[in-house]
Amino acid sequence: MKNYPNRNEHERGFTLIELLIVIAILATVTGAIFLQLNTAQQRIVTEQAKVDNFAEARDFVDQFFRDINLIGYPSQRMLNFPTAVTTSSSKVAVGLVKIDANSIWFEGDVNGTGVVQSVQYKINGAGLTACQLCLQRSSVDKVDGTAPLSQTSSWGTEVNDVITSPIFTYFDTNGNAVTTGLPLDIGANGGILATIKTIHISLTIQNPIVIDPKTRQPIQTSFEGEVSLNNCSMATTGFIGMSCQ
Repeated sequence: MKNYPNRNEHERGFTLIELLIVIAILATVTGAIFLQLNTAQQRIVTEQAKVDNFAEARDFVDQFFRDINLIGYPSQRMLNFPTAVTTSSSKVAVGLVKIDANSIWFEGDVNGTGVVQSVQYKINGAGLTACQLCLQRSSVDKVDGTAPLSQTSSWGTEVNDVITSPIFTYFDTNGNAVTTGLPLDIGANGGILATIKTIHISLTIQNPIVIDPKTRQPIQTSFEGEVSLNNCSMATTGFIGMSCQ
């Protein structure tokens, strides 16, 4: 019978407790790694949502700038009619029709087709119920013989979940903010409308679905811009705003 040497008393395997400790450490490290990966994935989703919201706001504001740059075109003075035309004529754009903190209404050939359009930007213009605060755009051909404030609307493009108020801020030719008496319209406040020189637009979108993993709050994206008008307004008879000079 073959004899085997005795194992050194210092050579021994892991005890059950040691194995459990190692497993616990590995589980903790693995859990921490997966937690970091999950957080990183959430941050990626959050940042992508912010990028999408910013692009949505930027596209909408770009559309607004394109529209507003053609406000009041073509004007009565530009077309040089032999006789005066009224503000209800479809041949000319009166410029600003109505302004408010969260809406603006104006006329201009925004499509470049020679046809005057009645354009509106307004929170929930279509009376939406599914969206609490949706900024919408309407653009329709101006109907001849119909007063500017009586033109119809056709609501389309929108920016969802807008939480900014005011969205629009107006400044006159002296740089003073026009904040009192809003809303102002062509029927009662033509003289003030004709002095508007600059419009500042501010959009903050809050996405209620995507939560920031750090703040645990719905993500917000902001976009601001400002445009100066060539406001040759027909808002009041015989009055041409200084912005026309």
